[in-house]
Amino acid sequence: MQTNQPPVEYIPATPPPPRRRGGCGCVGGAVLGLVALLLVVVVGGAAAAGGLVYANWSREIESGVAALATARDRETFETTQITDRNGEVLWEIFGEGKRTRVPLAQIPPQLIQATIAVEDDTFYENIGLDAPSLLAAVIANARNPDARPVGGSTITQQVVRHVAFDFEERTSVSYNRKLKEIVLAWMMNRDFTKDEILEMYLNEIYYGNLAYGAEAAARTYFGKPATELTLGQASLLAGLPQSPVDLDPFTNLEGAKERQWLVLNLMVSEGFIDQAAAEAAYLEVLTFAAQEVSLEAPHFAVYVRQQLEEQYGAELVANGGLRVTTTLDMEFQRLAEGLARQHLDQIDPAKNLTNAALVAMKPGSGEILAMLGSVDYKNEAIDGHVNVTLSLQQPGSAIKPLTYALALSPAEGADPRWTAADILWDVEVEYEQFDGQAYAPQNYDGAFHGPTRLRDALANSYNIPAVLLLQDVTVPRLLEFGRAVGLDSWTGDSSQYGLSLTLGGGEVTPLELTTAYAALANGGNKVTPVSILRVARTDGEVLYEYQPPAAQRVLDERVAYLISDILDDDAARRPAMGSPNPMELAFPAAAKTGTTNDFRDNWTMGYTPGLVVGVWTGNTDNSPMVETSGLEGAAPLWGSYMEGVYSNGGLVAKLEVNGLVPPTEFIRPTGIAERPLCALSSATVGSIDCAAAGDELFLESALPPTPVPTTEQPAAFWEKLDPAVWRAVAIPLPPPTPEQVALIPPEQLEDQPPLQLFCHFAEGTALDLLPPTAAPQVFLAPPRNPESVKAAHEWAQANNIALLPTSTCTEELLAASLGAGQTAVWRITSPKDGDTITGNIPIIGTASFDPAVVEFYKIELGIPSGADIQWLTLGETHNTPVVNGVLEVLQAEGLAPGTYYLRLIVVQDSNYAGEPHQIQITVATP
Repeated sequence: MQTNQPPVEYIPATPPPPRRRGGCGCVGGAVLGLVALLLVVVVGGAAAAGGLVYANWSREIESGVAALATARDRETFETTQITDRNGEVLWEIFGEGKRTRVPLAQIPPQLIQATIAVEDDTFYENIGLDAPSLLAAVIANARNPDARPVGGSTITQQVVRHVAFDFEERTSVSYNRKLKEIVLAWMMNRDFTKDEILEMYLNEIYYGNLAYGAEAAARTYFGKPATELTLGQASLLAGLPQSPVDLDPFTNLEGAKERQWLVLNLMVSEGFIDQAAAEAAYLEVLTFAAQEVSLEAPHFAVYVRQQLEEQYGAELVANGGLRVTTTLDMEFQRLAEGLARQHLDQIDPAKNLTNAALVAMKPGSGEILAMLGSVDYKNEAIDGHVNVTLSLQQPGSAIKPLTYALALSPAEGADPRWTAADILWDVEVEYEQFDGQAYAPQNYDGAFHGPTRLRDALANSYNIPAVLLLQDVTVPRLLEFGRAVGLDSWTGDSSQYGLSLTLGGGEVTPLELTTAYAALANGGNKVTPVSILRVARTDGEVLYEYQPPAAQRVLDERVAYLISDILDDDAARRPAMGSPNPMELAFPAAAKTGTTNDFRDNWTMGYTPGLVVGVWTGNTDNSPMVETSGLEGAAPLWGSYMEGVYSNGGLVAKLEVNGLVPPTEFIRPTGIAERPLCALSSATVGSIDCAAAGDELFLESALPPTPVPTTEQPAAFWEKLDPAVWRAVAIPLPPPTPEQVALIPPEQLEDQPPLQLFCHFAEGTALDLLPPTAAPQVFLAPPRNPESVKAAHEWAQANNIALLPTSTCTEELLAASLGAGQTAVWRITSPKDGDTITGNIPIIGTASFDPAVVEFYKIELGIPSGADIQWLTLGETHNTPVVNGVLEVLQAEGLAPGTYYLRLIVVQDSNYAGEPHQIQITVATP
């Protein structure tokens, strides 16, 4: 809003001769006489009331005197200011109005002169009262006692009204109030210096639009401190207190300008300025500040206010004049605001992605540098006022690093159960949850990736390996660890969560998740979000000053480094993320994306040693986006923000903690070692060599020993080449025939035990005792979880990969491996002797023989009958040898519960080839 109107008619005024203060005291005597005359006018009519009227009036005067005695130190409302760490105002909070107390020295001379000229031109000479004006008022009131009381008020009288009278009395119109004002003004003038009175006035008087005092008025109308006011601005403000509503320049600029011209005339009359200065000041273009309340970083400012009210109460925050210095830095904040708007502008509208939130924090201290609660605070269409950084959202895969950190952590006095080199089998799997429901996790791409190193599983954000890890570390432990690193929203017990917790099944706020990642960036030390650095009163009293807490370790620093190294591994994540991708930066930075079911939330969380940034994108109303993942919905904003900070040396310097700027690279702690790994493709059937696949990091205590070269092995060996790859002397077994597989009922196929492709020899078996088919073979470690064993074997067989065998090469297996012409070998291996079974089960074992010599084998079921056993043949006789395969199927569901027997018979020349292999089983009630 601007004005540049010509001045109204200028009326010259001749300054009066200089006045002398003090002298004979005639003025004071005259004033006292006037007071006496006014007393006659005021109380004369009440003489009939006698002493009662006088007594009441005396008590009121005493109350006013007491108020004057504490005027210097009295509590008055003041505006609370919330600023960023550099002093830039984010929000002025006020209850009754806005007020910022300043000393007289911080009020410009032109405003002081304009105020004196228009309000009390004899201020520095009078005794708190203007004798001529008071005499005229007394005479007028005496002549017409029933009329409205009249009379001018000096600056001192106006201060008295604000200091000694409550609001009701201050706004009342009565002779009694006027008389009290006169008496108390005289007393104030006696007890206070003129500068003290003027300072009170310029901090108390109301200028309109909730602005109390000159400093608040300067900021309200012109958006600047009082010290920067021009003569034109100061003269306009000085005219407002007479009638702040009627002279409001926002609604009545013409009236305010007329009053300004009067003020400038009076300043000329008083000799403060000349005519040319007055006209120039009037013609000065006035640019007014916006009427709305200034609110920078609005979500953060409101967040801080809520914290202040919790600590100090709403009343003190609204009216206590607090000076609150926050951790926010508006350079970091404006960078977030600009990049977020730019990012959303580049998103295809068809994706239905309308909002973004961002938190930037110093991981070394927890100080919040930026908090973007939504892309537009005022946009009701996106619920812009909602602070998404404090709203519960599902984190998707962004939670996975916590599961992996827990899995890599060593138990007290023990090595970790997992290393970054271990295999996690990404195969089809189904778990039974605590509620009895089946849970079958799926990967984002809908595919299975087979054996995957732990590093690669995390870097590529595969879901199935993460669930496998959580099953091992357990849900209660992950909940406990999550709370330890700042996920305060995980308040329930483990019965409220399932294995999907590691895929984002437990809601968190973006601020909480950023805090958790800050612990990783901070070397495993707990980080608590900090938003306030200092709270003080205007008199300098400090109510609070941030002190960094003592370090509290929540994660082994070596494990924190391992996680950071994995999340910073651009090469490891390329199979899923592609290249280039928004997380590939010109400097080291750990990053992890997240995408929730139905595309309701996109995340990218990441950090350097000096800055942790969490980004969420989506829709505040939780409506789904259209096929938008964290990689495209959130990662570009995260990447551009990190680059925006680290390409600006000034911003990087602001990342200092305790006077030191954190390094740009992750510093490897002591206790970390590395050694080479084998490529997983080394385990191809027939392979005996380890193909190099680069180095991996380990905790020193968990570093696998370097294997002895194969040529130096004097006997059968088990050689652990790395945590996932073995080499051992073994022999291949014949694959199961179609006839064996056909024996299994379709409903039993999923439950059959995997069929071994190899058997191994006991370590140390002399080489000359091994059969000629025995040879070294490179193997992959099988799954640790039983739910994945069958699918892992199937994947291995389909991909010609050798899994480490669990079966020792027994005589029967050795014979089977030698082929035809060997002595027949027969044995049942499953079920085992003494097992309890239910339902229909396959009978697994070996019936190896030369078909040219042996006629057939068969399985018989023995049913106890008194002291005898009645034997019945199961199925048919079989003339095809079986090695470690399905011999027959027992339809146990048709049997009564009780004890039974199974035996394997091999028939040669119409007689038993040898003693049948017999076991006892128990059929249980289904």
